Amino acid sequence: MPRFSGSVRMPAVDFDLSDDHRLLQRTVQDFAAREVAPVAEELDRTKSFPYEIVRQLGELNLMGIPFPEQYGGAGGDSLAYAIAVEELARVDSSVAITVCAHTSLGTQPIFLFGSEEQKRDLLPDLCSGRRLGAFGLTEPEAGSDAGNTQTRARLSDGEWVINGAKQFITNAGTEISGPVCITAVTGEGQDGSAREISNLIVERGAPGYEQGEPYRKMGWNASDTRPLTFTDCRVPEANLLGPRGAGFRQFLHVLDIGRIGVAAMGVGLAQGALDQALAYARERRAFGQPISRFQAIQIKLADMSTEIEAARLLVYKTARLKDAGANFTLTAAQAKLKTGRLAVRCAEDAVQIHGGYGYIEEYPVCRFYRDAKILTIGEGTDEVQQMVIARALGA
Repeated sequence: MPRFSGSVRMPAVDFDLSDDHRLLQRTVQDFAAREVAPVAEELDRTKSFPYEIVRQLGELNLMGIPFPEQYGGAGGDSLAYAIAVEELARVDSSVAITVCAHTSLGTQPIFLFGSEEQKRDLLPDLCSGRRLGAFGLTEPEAGSDAGNTQTRARLSDGEWVINGAKQFITNAGTEISGPVCITAVTGEGQDGSAREISNLIVERGAPGYEQGEPYRKMGWNASDTRPLTFTDCRVPEANLLGPRGAGFRQFLHVLDIGRIGVAAMGVGLAQGALDQALAYARERRAFGQPISRFQAIQIKLADMSTEIEAARLLVYKTARLKDAGANFTLTAAQAKLKTGRLAVRCAEDAVQIHGGYGYIEEYPVCRFYRDAKILTIGEGTDEVQQMVIARALGA
């Protein structure tokens, strides 16, 4: 079986990056190449959670990039976060989604909506990576229809008593898992026409809170994904996150933010697929020459490169809009839709360029191909993104 030396590190678009952004980009690139790439295949094959990598990411202050230093974060912005996620996904999506789900979904709600006491108590451990955050929104009957939450919570003697189930939850079942922020129906709306949905913080170890067995997945095998159940689970009344009844509005905003990270993952996976395809095409010979000299291969590589550059700019634009305090719902949905589809297409083209070897697990493009599809489903399906985009356009 022929071997090839590895991927080609393509230069990333500059997009007027600051010196700090470029330094972060190089730092994460080097870390991913040195620490993640050598073990990614084994972690995927054995379905092992990357504890050592998460520990090192915490030491590099990469588990709390967009949060203020006063809470243990790095004091960075959304663009810095997107850059870091892209570089991780360029090598391994399981590591990237662990960071994404922890940062955008698990930690962000506490920072945005938590009381000062909740922030002081929870954020330092989350921002350092000593504990992982999770977000419990999806349920058997509340996926794309996220407002159809069936989990319920009622107040009793100063405690919330929670009953219900969540599914497809990332980061809730590891040895270092911390709090999960969940949506629950806490009563009827003031006019009786709508249910009151609130967000609650549930700490690991709370009575009645159980983490199910991890799912057997197509991809993201080294990330933790499992169902959660709440059976008369009791948490203090003070674990309410923000005002009672604000949960629906809160999680819509959190999902917008989360789409920046997932879109960055799509760009990173697509770029990683191109890196691998170009490196292989330069070394693989057929009919007396490298296959990179054949026009059919060149067309695939050229299209991949062009689309990746366009998608990256869209992700960076979304991050810039958020950092400027502008409305970014439309561009976040556009970026998520564009990059998820692009990741699938680039991974497929990379496998095609590898030929039979693209179907062999020791080649990273095989893992990329399996990892790509979820990017058109998670954090809102493509169809949901199209609905969000059309609504924002006034259609």
